[in-house]
Amino acid sequence: MNEHAGHEELARRVREAKVRLGGNCLILTHHYQRPEIVALGDARGDSLGLSRLAASSGARHIVFCGVRFMAESAAVLARGGQTVHHPDPFSGCPMSDMADVEDVERAASELDDACGAGAWLPVTYVNSSAEVKALTGRMGGACCTSSNAEKIVRWALGGGKKVLFLPDENLGANTGARLGVDPREIVRWDYSLPSGGNDPDALRSARVILWKGYCHVHTLFTAAQVDDVRARFTGARVIVHPECSPEVVTRAGESGSTEFMVRYVESAPPGSTVVVGTELNFVRRLAAEHPDRRVVELARSMCPNMFKITLAKLLATLEGLPDANLVTVPEDVRRDARDALDRMLALS
Repeated sequence: MNEHAGHEELARRVREAKVRLGGNCLILTHHYQRPEIVALGDARGDSLGLSRLAASSGARHIVFCGVRFMAESAAVLARGGQTVHHPDPFSGCPMSDMADVEDVERAASELDDACGAGAWLPVTYVNSSAEVKALTGRMGGACCTSSNAEKIVRWALGGGKKVLFLPDENLGANTGARLGVDPREIVRWDYSLPSGGNDPDALRSARVILWKGYCHVHTLFTAAQVDDVRARFTGARVIVHPECSPEVVTRAGESGSTEFMVRYVESAPPGSTVVVGTELNFVRRLAAEHPDRRVVELARSMCPNMFKITLAKLLATLEGLPDANLVTVPEDVRRDARDALDRMLALS
């Protein structure tokens, strides 16, 4: 059996499993998934939007095709009686792993020592573990997405607090810049060093403290690549994800979440050229769905962890329900993580 025939057989069996399960199962696919996975999903979108959709659905089993923290978020928001399943438990997120809960707890203690308890709030990107979200909830902080980071950070700063933004340094830096925070009031926190590598006086004078984490998909892009595509495609629009470096975001001139990028390409005039700086599978899907305009990648950058979800793993999960690849979050962690997510949703 050749590879194409093998995919067709697996896809057929997935479709048959979906018919058997009916409304008891909802397959969610993140924008960065393989085309064959997205084609078989019931919904696609960003991580938080999919989790909220799952919680509002009547499905008993939620199969989340994404990376681990996304499936955890769905489990945190799930209603009673719903179960969440992740086709590949080893499909993690390196950026999420850069903010280990023990490192964040140690940072919290050191910030309290330097600045005083209650002087700061954590703002945690949803690309983080359930344990870090829970710690954020217990401390009175909130989660954020790439689309509402400005609103959440403005809320925290408006209360006179410092902000520890984690785990993505670039999203935090770009958010601070858009809010007009003085660069001299922004410091980096290197979790491998005592006090994050900062002098106590620098911490006391800072307004925004950026955790030293990053997404390898988006740090691949450079300002030189932006200059190159502008030279190759006259009049091209360039849009990048805010997980890119501030230099790339500034040079591109437009940045936003995956959902923002979808709307941006949809609203672009037919015949126009849009260069998109984010994950390759997503960019190619945008191009296929909008053949009347040219949509090209800024550079080829793929998330290998998203790519771990295959038709075979999806099928095995569906055929193994209700127990296969079950995602469980301890009740105390779920409760506190939900507080951080609910606080974000209320502010948004």
